[in-house]
Amino acid sequence: MGPALTESSLTSRISHRDTKGQGGGAMAPMILSDDLYGELEDLVLHTPLARERCRAQAVLWLAEGLPAEQITDTFQVSRQTVYNWAERFRQREGLDLRARLLDAPRSGRPPLISGIIDPLIEAAFAQDPRELGYQSTVWTAELLVHYLGQAHGIEASRKSVSLAITRLHLRWKRPRHQLASRPETWRQAKGG
Repeated sequence: MGPALTESSLTSRISHRDTKGQGGGAMAPMILSDDLYGELEDLVLHTPLARERCRAQAVLWLAEGLPAEQITDTFQVSRQTVYNWAERFRQREGLDLRARLLDAPRSGRPPLISGIIDPLIEAAFAQDPRELGYQSTVWTAELLVHYLGQAHGIEASRKSVSLAITRLHLRWKRPRHQLASRPETWRQAKGG
């Protein structure tokens, strides 16, 4: 690991650049209270999260009046990204400092159905289907699909339910047909 970061080393990283620079964007400098400025500096020095550190440092440099183009060169991001960081930081004024530096919410992939249906199937397997109003003595994949849809409003395929049963190491409850036990004298009854 490299040497520890200090306040002077953070600001000296940009001292080799021309702070009056060419251009610099039309962004108004951010105005930070002394307390907030100190909290941001502390966060830059102590957070292990690189994204959080970059965003906090960008906000500090914008507050110092550094042009957005110089910040984009330092962090290798677009100017729009720096503007987005600053705007989100301003919009989230009522939140704590770390929440103000987080990514914007994104849609992304929905959660896997396995995390949703596994506990429900396990709980259903512990009960007799007749207790839940079904006219069956055993659970089947089709019956569990129907149960998940009716009781929990979850649309799951038969394949997803079968995979969940395998993952949970559950065994199908098969009804045992017990033949009538033979009396000890059955051979005599047959004539033997």
